[in-house]
Amino acid sequence: MPANVEIKARLKDFSAMKEKVEAMSQQPGQVLSQEDVFFNTSRGRLKLRLINGHQAELIFYDRPDQVGPKFCQYELFTTDQPERLKKVLSAALGERGVVRKTRYFYLVGQTRIHLDRVDGLGDFLELEVVLKPGQTEADGQAIALDLMKRLGLGSEALVETAYIDLLEQNKISG
Repeated sequence: MPANVEIKARLKDFSAMKEKVEAMSQQPGQVLSQEDVFFNTSRGRLKLRLINGHQAELIFYDRPDQVGPKFCQYELFTTDQPERLKKVLSAALGERGVVRKTRYFYLVGQTRIHLDRVDGLGDFLELEVVLKPGQTEADGQAIALDLMKRLGLGSEALVETAYIDLLEQNKISG
């Protein structure tokens, strides 16, 4: 199963972070409109991601909820029939919720950097260090921690859970 090491952090100044990330990236960023439909599961998270209204990926991932770099295993399936797949999954599992965001996607070495503007939550940065064959979780954590330092991200900004969890927490507390 493919794996990466991830961190998520809340941003106070989206524009300043965007400038830092663009300076580090070797290529221009992509702007993506994403809608993630989450389904009920007994373990991990399962989402159908609609990208720019016409591409779609079914993504299962399993990672702990913790602050700081976290190991994540995932499976990915692309489809050109997202509405049909959504109907089947909704009937079988039930929908948990929907996350809508604008994602600014960059690549720095083997790390995917996402600057996300999430509806109802605000601005975030995600680092996903995609592990190469033979690389360990510790290797990925070292890369993630180095990038955090280079970007000036402190531990106080780190978020332990997924966007869907944060949206659900907002509903409970709001």
